[in-house]
Amino acid sequence: MKKIFSLLLVSFILVVIALGSGAYNMAATEKHWIITEKIIEWVRESSIEARAKDLEVPPLDGAELLLKGAHHYHAMCTACHLAPGLEPTELSIGLYPQAPVFYQRKPDNDHTEKLNRAKAYFWVIKNGLKMTAMPAWGLSHDDNTIWAMVAFVLNMGNMTPEQYENLTHSSKNHTHGHEQSDH
Repeated sequence: MKKIFSLLLVSFILVVIALGSGAYNMAATEKHWIITEKIIEWVRESSIEARAKDLEVPPLDGAELLLKGAHHYHAMCTACHLAPGLEPTELSIGLYPQAPVFYQRKPDNDHTEKLNRAKAYFWVIKNGLKMTAMPAWGLSHDDNTIWAMVAFVLNMGNMTPEQYENLTHSSKNHTHGHEQSDH
């Protein structure tokens, strides 16, 4: 037992020395080590699942909700997550890890999977994700607005540029809620 503890302690000290020396490159232009990538993915997915599992998903099928979500997505998300018909942006190209491109994802046909994805999306949009450039929109948006964004993102799978343009054009009269008031 002493040998195992000593080996673990020496290994830990060597890892700390190696990382402290700059051996691990933190540049966004360099991919993580495979083991680092797997650990981050596992921790991220486990964290989201644990915190989102008890969320109550409201009805996400109303036309007004979809329009509201389209407006907010278009105003706040396209620089990183893109949209049908938009080319990659300088920002999206420079992100590591890359932001998901929602319109390229297949729609969920399984009801349980769709509910779980809705819960995860809500939690991530509301709380953000450390070290990914994903902001915590819950600091500036209420839950209803976040659910509208979730509804829109869930409906983006295989959306055409024309469908996206129609939704975002239809929502142009929708106020974003952060405009300056005259009061």
